[in-house]
Amino acid sequence: MSLHATTVPAQQPPVPLHHPALPYRQFGEPTASSDRPGALVGNTPVMRIAEPFTPAGHGFWAKLEGFNPGGMKDRPALHMVERAKARGDLAPGARIVESTSGSLGLGLALAGIVHDHPVTLVTDPGLEPILTQMLAAYGARVDMVTEPHPSGGWQQARRDRVQSLLAADPTAWCPDQYTNPDNVSAYQRLALELLTQLGHIDVLVCSVGTGGHSAGISRTLRQFLPDVELVGVDTIGSTIFGQPAHKRLMRGLGSSIYPGNVDYAAFSEVHWVAPEESVWACRTLASTHYATGGWSVGAVAQVAGWIAGTRSPDTVVAAIFPDGPQRYYGTVYSDEYCHANGIDPTVAPPSAPVTIADPTATVVTRWSRCSAVRDPLTAR
Repeated sequence: MSLHATTVPAQQPPVPLHHPALPYRQFGEPTASSDRPGALVGNTPVMRIAEPFTPAGHGFWAKLEGFNPGGMKDRPALHMVERAKARGDLAPGARIVESTSGSLGLGLALAGIVHDHPVTLVTDPGLEPILTQMLAAYGARVDMVTEPHPSGGWQQARRDRVQSLLAADPTAWCPDQYTNPDNVSAYQRLALELLTQLGHIDVLVCSVGTGGHSAGISRTLRQFLPDVELVGVDTIGSTIFGQPAHKRLMRGLGSSIYPGNVDYAAFSEVHWVAPEESVWACRTLASTHYATGGWSVGAVAQVAGWIAGTRSPDTVVAAIFPDGPQRYYGTVYSDEYCHANGIDPTVAPPSAPVTIADPTATVVTRWSRCSAVRDPLTAR
C-alpha cells in the first residue's frame, strides 16, 4: 500500500483535518510503536482514488482498513470480547467459538492473544489455505465443516457446528457477529476517524456481510451529518437484499442467511457485483494506486467510483476498504484460479450498473443496483 496514503492530488482542494464539532484530541494521535498488539488497531489512513475508477476531476476517499494488523474486523473482535468480559458473559480463560469466512477469525485470534482466551474458529473449505495456516500460527484452533447445509449453505453449516461446540463446552462463549449489537457499536471509532480525516461526508459506500460496519459507521456519522447517504455493496448470489441464494465465489461480503445487524432502512441504494468485476477492480487498484485488497475492496471500489463519477466533483464520497491483498494471492491475484473459475482478469466491467426495480423479481448476474431497499423477511 502507498506510503503516502493521505496525499491529496493537485486537482483536489485541501480538506479540513477535523470536523469542528468533534472532540478531536479525545482520540489521540497514531503511535509510532507499541508493546501491545491491540493498540495497533485503528487510526488507519485514507487515500484518494480517482482515474480510472472515476472521470477526471472526480474521485472518492478510501479508508484503508488493511493497515490494521488483521484487517477491519480487528475492531469488532476486540470490542465484542471486551464488552462480553465487562458484562461477565465471557469468563476468564474461557474458550471463544465463532463462525468465520476469514476476517473476523483474524480479529478473534488477536483478541484471544490480547485477553488470554483460547479461540476455536469454524470455517469451510472455501477458506484460503494461507489463512488457515496463519490462523493456526496465531494459536487458533480451526474447525472445518465438510458439507454445506441443504438450504443455508456453508454459512448455516458453520453456525450449526458452532452450536454443537458450545453444547459440548458450557463455559465457551460465541460472539455471534451476525446479531450481536456490539458488532455495530464497534465501528463508532472508525466513523469518528473518518470525520476527523475528511471533515464532511456526503456518501458512504460499504460492503455488506454481517451488516455491522455499514450500520455502525452510518449511525455515528448521522449524529453529525444527518443527510449522509449509505450505499450498500453485496455480491451476486447473496440473499441479504432479497436475491435467491446460489453459490458465491466472493468471500467477506454477502450471505446465505439474513444477518440481524443489517439496517435496511439506513440504505439509499444497494449494488450487487460479480466476481469478475471485483477481480478487475482489485487488480486495477493495485496497478494504478498500489492500494488494494480482496473481494470486498474490489466491489466497493467499483461502486464508489461510479457514485463519485455521477455526482458533482465536490461531493465527498467515502468508501471502506476492509482489508489488504495478502490473503488473496491464491485467488483474486492468481491467473490460474481466475481462469479455473471462468474469470478473465483483463476484461473491464461495464461502465455502469443495470438498474432493477425489485430485487425479488429479477435475478442479477452482473453489476446491478436498486434503490428499493427493504428487509426481505418482512417484505414477504
